Amino acid sequence: MIVAAGPLPDMSKGQTRMDTLRQTIDIMKNVTEAIRMSGFAGIILNISNPADVITHYIQHQLNWPPRRILSTSTTLDSARLRRALAEATGVDQKSISAYALGEHGESQMVAWSAVTIGGKPLAQLQQERPDTYGKLDLNAIADAGRAGGWIILGGKGSTEFGIGASIAEVVRAIFHDENRILPVSVLLDGQYGQHDVYASVPALLNKDGVADTIELDLTPEEQEKFNASCKTMNENYQLSLTL
Repeated sequence: MIVAAGPLPDMSKGQTRMDTLRQTIDIMKNVTEAIRMSGFAGIILNISNPADVITHYIQHQLNWPPRRILSTSTTLDSARLRRALAEATGVDQKSISAYALGEHGESQMVAWSAVTIGGKPLAQLQQERPDTYGKLDLNAIADAGRAGGWIILGGKGSTEFGIGASIAEVVRAIFHDENRILPVSVLLDGQYGQHDVYASVPALLNKDGVADTIELDLTPEEQEKFNASCKTMNENYQLSLTL
């Protein structure tokens, strides 16, 4: 089951995905009740924003098995990040491995220490080739990945093709039992030092849903940014329960 309901952020008012929380929760109260009454017992994939918080809200309201409810979350952001890296390096994005982690939103962070190009760590390439890879502006690339959706939304008013492609990837991995690793939002229970919070991390997906999570060796700075993202999502999740 794919849950896709909620308002788009109003860019004219400077809204973020998180700013739509109250409106989306109002909708989710009816959605969760409908799911409960339907007798559905399968896997739930949520794309309603703010994606990580709403997925946690649905899981809590339905008392759903955590391995059987997830969000596409940064699957799309990671694809946009790889595209930005490809444009900056001239390397086809199919040869780049890179993850945006945490929130599908403003507090997301990039695990630069885990980025590889052609199987080689980006950090090593920067040292070996200071005149090319060493000149990459990683902050600008991360910003480009994060802002990709806003650029598209501002230009045409929707981002249906990007999220559609991400949904297809996740559904294919589950439906065809691919055991594929994708960055999706899952309920963390000790992984990355986090408890009872939905956040996007690399996860192994198959016919059972979330079969496993992969813990990257984040640097202390990356871990701090990931913790801050989780804190933002947890605070908004707690708020969602009061709405």
